[in-house]
Amino acid sequence: MAAGEVPLRVVIMGAAGRDFHNFNVIYRDDPGSRVVAFTAAQIPRIAGRRYPPALAGPLYPEGIPIVEESGLAALCRREAVDQVVFAYSDVSHAHVMHTASVALANGADFLLLGPERTMLRAAVPVIAVSAVRTGCGKSQTTRWLSQRLKSRGLRVAVIRHPMPYGDLERQAVQRFATRADLDAAACTVEEREEYEPHLALGSVVYAGVDYGAIVERAGAEADILLWDGGNNDFPFLRPDLHLVLVDPLRPGHETTHHPGEAVLRMADIILVAKVDSAADADIQAVTEAARRINPGAAVIRGASPVTLDNPEAVRGRRVLVVEDGPTLTHGGMAYGAGFVAATRAQAATIVDPRSAATEAIAAVFDQYPHIGPVLPAVGYNPEQLRALEATINAVAADVVVAATPCDLGALLQLDKPVVHARYEFAEVGEPGLGTLVDAFLRERGLADKA
Repeated sequence: MAAGEVPLRVVIMGAAGRDFHNFNVIYRDDPGSRVVAFTAAQIPRIAGRRYPPALAGPLYPEGIPIVEESGLAALCRREAVDQVVFAYSDVSHAHVMHTASVALANGADFLLLGPERTMLRAAVPVIAVSAVRTGCGKSQTTRWLSQRLKSRGLRVAVIRHPMPYGDLERQAVQRFATRADLDAAACTVEEREEYEPHLALGSVVYAGVDYGAIVERAGAEADILLWDGGNNDFPFLRPDLHLVLVDPLRPGHETTHHPGEAVLRMADIILVAKVDSAADADIQAVTEAARRINPGAAVIRGASPVTLDNPEAVRGRRVLVVEDGPTLTHGGMAYGAGFVAATRAQAATIVDPRSAATEAIAAVFDQYPHIGPVLPAVGYNPEQLRALEATINAVAADVVVAATPCDLGALLQLDKPVVHARYEFAEVGEPGLGTLVDAFLRERGLADKA
């Protein structure tokens, strides 16, 4: 920065994920800018903290405050903000532009940082899994890929989109290999939903805040990195093969959300997911949209078969369904795999939990009124986890069908039996995902290293 020039005053809008990543790779060491605040949305209680000096770098000896997004207009005026950077995902295009209007009306430019400026390069090949919306089926697809790659003799490390909801400095670089690692890190339900299934398959998972350091550590112990994307964000790592899921249970959403549409346009392979549970007309509509939007990508299909550990325990009973939280909240789904599994198992009735909801859980239903007669597994903090436990125990049901990938029984003291609904990825048709991945491995000289 030339002598006499004043640094650009910047606010980064986020949800404890991409906002920190964009800061780390673009602003942390830039003397021509000063990030005066992060704003927080989507996740409860992530505001009121500070991005710590140890992560913020020498230009920020006091760290950076994290404030509520609702105060953006006043923040722009008070801090004479020059630029507002939007840095979170799975929001409608209209939401992005409404936010832009607030920034523009209060004297700031509005900026979206793209993949080319923010993706990191890894020392080993990267396969990335993304989606146009939360809840498309990324997690089970990533698990299937990790097993496929390991069956070829490859050392695989999974790098997960961040969920640093606690002590940011402590969470800078996280490596999980066992459930004890999750306990030691005091992981939330939302983190466990993503990490536990990978650990059960023997995969190592990396996550955290500083993805430059994370990629370096993960690449040192792996032949290939598998990016397990969160929400519908584009990858933090530059992918050598980019798989993007679209959802025929939400036809039309291919082009309604940010950055889902951008991710779809980036894809090497587009996977039309859940074809075992969607209507033929919706599958066809989503397939045609994918081909129109990204004609250079290979378009394939996949299923998400759902199984119950004990269907007989559900048949003829009053059932409370507990679903994966983000699929219902951020993802906008009315219900998920648990409702499907309980219905197929001929439950006598699906009990709506609203009448028994504690105040904290009732607030979730108020915030997301589209949710059907199911309970989202929210637990971003200990109080919310206790509220979830109290609500489950208060519902007049005979059995709980839990479709959250984490083990609720290990976290909560429940007075009802729990039957787990599990969903995995399955190939449909040819060429399947495995054929395309094997071709990629041959091109990279990674086939059959065993």
